Amino acid sequence: MSKSKVTLTTRELEVLDLLSRGCSSKDIAEKLFISSNTVEYHRKQLLRKTESRNVAELIGNAFRKHYLDL
Repeated sequence: MSKSKVTLTTRELEVLDLLSRGCSSKDIAEKLFISSNTVEYHRKQLLRKTESRNVAELIGNAFRKHYLDL
């Protein structure tokens, strides 16, 4: 992840939080009242913006960059 902090949208942060809690795309879609395709779009954007290769790396990067708190 680059040194500067990436700007994430409010919805991306919501998806990120739910991913970190182990929710599936279907679960996230139901909780946020959006389609599964929209959740997948946000997941891809999160991976791209944080330069992560997978969700595990995404979550680790998010904690290190303080997008998520314990």
